[in-house]
Amino acid sequence: MAETETVTFPQNRTCPYHPPTGYPSESRGQQSVTPVRLYTGRTVWLVTGHAEARSLLADPRLSSDREHPEFPLFAKRQAETTQRRVELIGVDDPEHNVQRRMLIPSFTVRRTAALRPQIRATVDTLLDAMVEQGPPADLVNAFALPVPSMVICALLGVPYADHEFFEAQSRKLLRGPEASDLEAARDALDEYFRVLIERKRRDPGEGLLDELIVKQLETGAVDGEELVRLAEILLVAGHETTANMISLGTFTLLQHPEQLALLRAAGAATGDDAGPGMPAAVEELLRFLSIADGLSRVAVEDIEVGGVTVRAGDGVLLSTAVINRDESVYPSPDELDLGRNARNHVAFGFGIHQCLGQNLARAELEIALPALFERLPGLRLAVPAEDVPFKPGDTIQGLLELPVTW
Repeated sequence: MAETETVTFPQNRTCPYHPPTGYPSESRGQQSVTPVRLYTGRTVWLVTGHAEARSLLADPRLSSDREHPEFPLFAKRQAETTQRRVELIGVDDPEHNVQRRMLIPSFTVRRTAALRPQIRATVDTLLDAMVEQGPPADLVNAFALPVPSMVICALLGVPYADHEFFEAQSRKLLRGPEASDLEAARDALDEYFRVLIERKRRDPGEGLLDELIVKQLETGAVDGEELVRLAEILLVAGHETTANMISLGTFTLLQHPEQLALLRAAGAATGDDAGPGMPAAVEELLRFLSIADGLSRVAVEDIEVGGVTVRAGDGVLLSTAVINRDESVYPSPDELDLGRNARNHVAFGFGIHQCLGQNLARAELEIALPALFERLPGLRLAVPAEDVPFKPGDTIQGLLELPVTW
């Protein structure tokens, strides 16, 4: 890789719903695959073109193996942590395919549709509590975080009574700030799930984790530690990402009142479903916000893409935030347009590692956002927009808190 003047990765957003202004972009006449420099000084490839990203994410010559010695880690706490196997998202086929196939039945469109009444009931319960308590409130802790936490706990069969514990460990895993925080959180979650799995073996319940114990653990298809790590991935990913989408989506809509009007017109949630225009609105929010930025891969063979040669052993990062602003795919990409067709975004990734829980996330957003604005029509920020704290660029993007009133 040529040693040229490069920008650093990751960078912090200057606006919580726009990509960092320092990242390369085709709209500024730059290439779609360019070198960037990590905090260690290592140079890796950053992909910002939509076509190039979809091609690479479907290419088996790019590996997701977190144990590969050249796998790119862009946060100091990650690099200083003892690397270990990361189930599902951090393994390649054939292991990945085996794990995904055992989980897919619980995340299909049909299975998710059956959960919609439960999601709606959860949303209503939380909104009831907000109304009863009265304004002001921190929307992150009062609504955005509990919605997906309650839903994923019910799906997995994890006691929601333990939510303060696992939410705190999730924060340490994703934001640190030190490697010791990440290690401690990982160890704590390991032990939590070892105890929970053993308890469920003696006294089975009705969650996905219980199904996996019977069909996979007891049959020898997986061992105990693999099931522990799978449970951790499902729990952490199952609430952190959607929580950020709900809070940041709310903030973004409040900053775009004409688009908020379109969301209201798309049909507030009725019964246990959303209006017919809500799915398109949610897809555009997913594209526009792209909270899971910086997908990491390592090349295991040479790949020609975007006019460059990615060599075996090179690190590859894909900026979903910039990819989803590719103006060759999305006209006026920096404008939020809830009426556009944004279905082919890569906010959930692409290829074999495309987000397993995307159907569930969509359902939660399609129900939670319109219900929130329907129930609290006067919802507004309780502080100036510039005072709302948001997360740094080396983790899932979103808000640390969202003070609101109504």
